[in-house]
Amino acid sequence: MLIRKLFKFENAHIVRNCSSERCRTSIHGHSYKVEVLLEAHALDHGQMVYDFGLMKGTIRDVIDAFDHAVCFWDKDDAEYIRLCQQFSARWISMPVSPSAEQFARLFFVIIDRILAQTIMSNGEADVRLHSIIAHETDTGYAQAFREDAYNPRMGDIKLEDIVFSAQCQQEWHDPEMYTKLLQQTPFNNPAVPLQVKA
Repeated sequence: MLIRKLFKFENAHIVRNCSSERCRTSIHGHSYKVEVLLEAHALDHGQMVYDFGLMKGTIRDVIDAFDHAVCFWDKDDAEYIRLCQQFSARWISMPVSPSAEQFARLFFVIIDRILAQTIMSNGEADVRLHSIIAHETDTGYAQAFREDAYNPRMGDIKLEDIVFSAQCQQEWHDPEMYTKLLQQTPFNNPAVPLQVKA
């Protein structure tokens, strides 16, 4: 069974080397929608694949970091990067160009790691990340599956190469969240007491 949770954010970027001159030469923004699709072949104690409320924690914090931020490819012009960091408190340095395709892959890699490090406490069985859909516009989106996210032919995405500005990190419920992710510290889902009618 599949479930999906939709997240929204506003973001600015330049996509270097793309066909459109406007996109490759001018900072521009999009109203992004990101769909996180989870799958499982069993249900938890609440008879859910994964409680939607649980996705409002660490997963939402990571995606929300991109809201009202400028994203840049860490291989872009050094002066452009410096100016982005100087004039925006909210910025994210990415090891890949900030296209819809790479956003989908990047979110897959981060959320896949979050789930892998999460101690499930309500009978979640084989829940795993199915795919990420990154809507850049109302009519254009990219969908990344596991084989896409970890495909070196599309560019390596390593968590340690994704850098969030101090402002982004301060707004997380746990400002040390990304450090914990990098150090593979477990995240704990809340334990729920079972209540069964007799």
